[in-house]
Amino acid sequence: MVMTPEQKRIVEFAAEQFGPKTVTTDPSDIEPWLTDWRRRYRGAAPAILSPASTEAVSALVALANDLGVALVPQGGNSGMVGGAVPPVDGSALLLSTRRMNRIRSISPEANLAIAEAGVILATFRDAAEAAGRRFPLDLGARGSATIGGLVSTNAGGVQVLRFGTMRALVAGIEAVLPDGSVHDGLSALKKDNRGYDLTQLLIGAEGTLGIVTAATLRLVPAAAARAVAWIGLDSPAKALTLLRRLQAATDMIESFEIMPDDTVALVLEHVPGTRLPLSGRHRWHVLVEAVSSDVAAEAPSAVLERLLADAFAADLAQDAVLAASEAQAEAFWRIRHSISEAERAAGPAVQHDISVPVDDMPRFMVEGGAEAEARFPGTHAIAYGHLGDGNVHFHVRAPQGADHDRWYAEDGPRITRLVHDMVVAAGGSISAEHGIGQMKRDELARLSPPARIAALRAIKTALDPRHILNPGKLVALAPETGRT
Repeated sequence: MVMTPEQKRIVEFAAEQFGPKTVTTDPSDIEPWLTDWRRRYRGAAPAILSPASTEAVSALVALANDLGVALVPQGGNSGMVGGAVPPVDGSALLLSTRRMNRIRSISPEANLAIAEAGVILATFRDAAEAAGRRFPLDLGARGSATIGGLVSTNAGGVQVLRFGTMRALVAGIEAVLPDGSVHDGLSALKKDNRGYDLTQLLIGAEGTLGIVTAATLRLVPAAAARAVAWIGLDSPAKALTLLRRLQAATDMIESFEIMPDDTVALVLEHVPGTRLPLSGRHRWHVLVEAVSSDVAAEAPSAVLERLLADAFAADLAQDAVLAASEAQAEAFWRIRHSISEAERAAGPAVQHDISVPVDDMPRFMVEGGAEAEARFPGTHAIAYGHLGDGNVHFHVRAPQGADHDRWYAEDGPRITRLVHDMVVAAGGSISAEHGIGQMKRDELARLSPPARIAALRAIKTALDPRHILNPGKLVALAPETGRT
């Protein structure tokens, strides 16, 4: 791909000032980073910039701003909404933060750590554990997702129930703003009343307002013991009642994941080495984890065993098994974390990451799925995920034998419109944890109150008047701004 003179100038500057490792121009090396994890979006870029320091990011962004060259920040590229894919016309350079991979500090006493944007989540969790602490955010892409990407998308995961999303776990941010200036907000102040909170503004901004280069993250005490149970039951309504009972009885519950039986069956079919924890089949399955950091407290396994006995007596559960070892606990979790992989292997589906009020979620999962299947005969709707925080992944699979490209192009948008309309009617959100990216940009504009869209556009234009950061993502700009 031929670079524009402006792009070439930035690439040459990067190599001269920060070394040859800062620039990638070989098309074969760029190729893997031009598409999203789901392979739904594909872009083009003549080069990847890979700075290794905040100072380098600052200099590159400042020059790009001066020249009007767009930059697309990218971490592990494990997002689900095409948020890190460059434009198809090659007008943007990719800016990778993967070389910024230092854990600058860990303070077990303060329960805080500072990690650079390119640190892999699994690496950071291991480092926290080695220091006698935990970072309480986990998800299936832990081996590739980076801290910068997790901050920029306000990632959730399977421990939101107890600890909240990334927004609750970030105590401070260092970021390069669109003009190249550096926002140094790493101090973890308990109180700070200096006006607008730039740290919170940058969380979930998907790289459209600044490039996160480091974050101060909150840690929690290490786990003294944990227990993981797999439960079979017959409805999401009973699952929510069970969760409420567990939460009322103990503060140990960290995760509560619900999955329909056919989704579990997909994993068993497509992911080698997985097996159903229960001997019989059930319409719905729940994976629950309880954790204690107090060695003197009642063991989580004993707590769950006692509470599940009560659940059987109340007809809330049909069968259950407690993991007998850490290996078995991880095997249970592997089923949950492998759902996306299994779905991708099974064929095309239109995915929706949605939330509605928690009390309404059981009804929405059942009735919303039935409505989608009735409106689009031959499809199969499934909903699974984080029942306790009102966030499920609501996917509609294509009819058997459907032409993939045609189905995505013709029925996909209509299905998404239906699902999002149902979500909004229920008082929910069309993006619970994956962000907006390019996948949901137009739907956000369609369904959001005009005041919200106007405010988003105003913030974007005020901080990034030349619109160089991550163009085409999150919010569609007014026509007079030029780049969308």
